[in-house]
Amino acid sequence: MTDTTSRPGAPAEHLSLEEAAALAPVVSAVQAAELVAEGAFLVDVRSEAGRSRTGAIPGATVGDRYAIDEEFDLTAATRHAPVVSLDTPIVVVCGSVRGSGPVAAELRAKGFTHVVHVDGGFPAWKDAGLPAEAPVG
Repeated sequence: MTDTTSRPGAPAEHLSLEEAAALAPVVSAVQAAELVAEGAFLVDVRSEAGRSRTGAIPGATVGDRYAIDEEFDLTAATRHAPVVSLDTPIVVVCGSVRGSGPVAAELRAKGFTHVVHVDGGFPAWKDAGLPAEAPVG
């Protein structure tokens, strides 16, 4: 098994849910959806297998938790187009806060000022009755 705990954006399996949630500000799924409705950039950092198995969020941009530098570098051609400044509001969702917490914390460390992640991740999003596509597999 590969040790990913030192890789940027790696899931924080070694942390409790509370510790992972505390890595960056956490919001409920409903609050996250409200932020997105107000223009926040929604990035889903779950794996392709995770999205296929559990479903996807319509309109979410798929992000690679191991490519944060490239995807969120304001000077890079590979950055996500909606990310135009360090003040861009960003909502990170994963399968749980263990996946989204490290990504949100890394973005905040890079200077992004309005980054939150979803408490309970995609399962909470789905449980809140928010838009979700059916699993593929």
